[in-house]
Amino acid sequence: MPQTASIAHSKPAERRNVSSWLERQARFVFIAPALIALLLLVIFPIAYTIWMSLHNWQLSSVAQPRFIGLDNFWKLLTNDSRFLGATGRTLLFTLMATSVQLVLGVAMALLFNRQFLGRGFWRALAILPMVTTPVAIALIFVMMMHPTLGVLNYLLQVVGLPPSLWIYSERTVMLTLVMVDTWQWTPLIMLIVLAGLASMPDEPFEAARIDGASRVQVFFYITLPLLRPSIVVAALFRIIDAIKTFDIIFVMTSGGPGYASETINLYLFNTAFSYFDMGYASAIVVIFFTMIMVLAVLTIRVRRVEWQ
Repeated sequence: MPQTASIAHSKPAERRNVSSWLERQARFVFIAPALIALLLLVIFPIAYTIWMSLHNWQLSSVAQPRFIGLDNFWKLLTNDSRFLGATGRTLLFTLMATSVQLVLGVAMALLFNRQFLGRGFWRALAILPMVTTPVAIALIFVMMMHPTLGVLNYLLQVVGLPPSLWIYSERTVMLTLVMVDTWQWTPLIMLIVLAGLASMPDEPFEAARIDGASRVQVFFYITLPLLRPSIVVAALFRIIDAIKTFDIIFVMTSGGPGYASETINLYLFNTAFSYFDMGYASAIVVIFFTMIMVLAVLTIRVRRVEWQ
């Protein structure tokens, strides 16, 4: 009996000790599920990809992965003209698309910020491309850009212009892809800039009107400086997103004609799922991920500078 009583007495004491420990470690206990999820969903795949990038691993071969160190990275950066070309086309596509979309997005935001009949309807119509499935957009444009049956060449002939090969020519394919991407994502920049316009104070504009400033002067000396934080955020978001573009390019051209529109994403896809070279593809992922991380860090730094 005394032994049974001591055991029964020890159980509440153990519960109190556990409860006390949980209370002391509450800040760690509550974030533990999120940390575990982060470890499983983010950190482990990144670590495993880095491990694979250090190996020669061919899925088409029965041989086990063979450790080769940094050979994959050395080959990519020094002896792979296709990768270097894909990197250049990725940066070119990103630069052209972001530049055009910024100009058009700011212009559309200034237009839709004014009061006119049916403004709400035209705003809703303007953002429809942004909410449309990219694959559907790509398929529609492929049909419209057919050299002989497409409606775009018919419209060019109606206005007296020569037909274009669009995505079927190395000279025009990148410009065409930029045009499609601009049609889809310019509304995003418009919405961000519209939010910036809605948050601007009225006092600087009233003072400018009293001083007799023209509309051009108001735009360049008041509106544009006040919009700079919104424009910078929109530009950096679009840069990070454009550099990762895959679906539209893959559906419309698959990197062709030749390699004229092959970006890093498409080269990575082909290396992994067409050539089954998983070690080499993992090295491409690591370099591509590093590029995106650098852009993300720049985004944070520039935003801090703009808001200080």
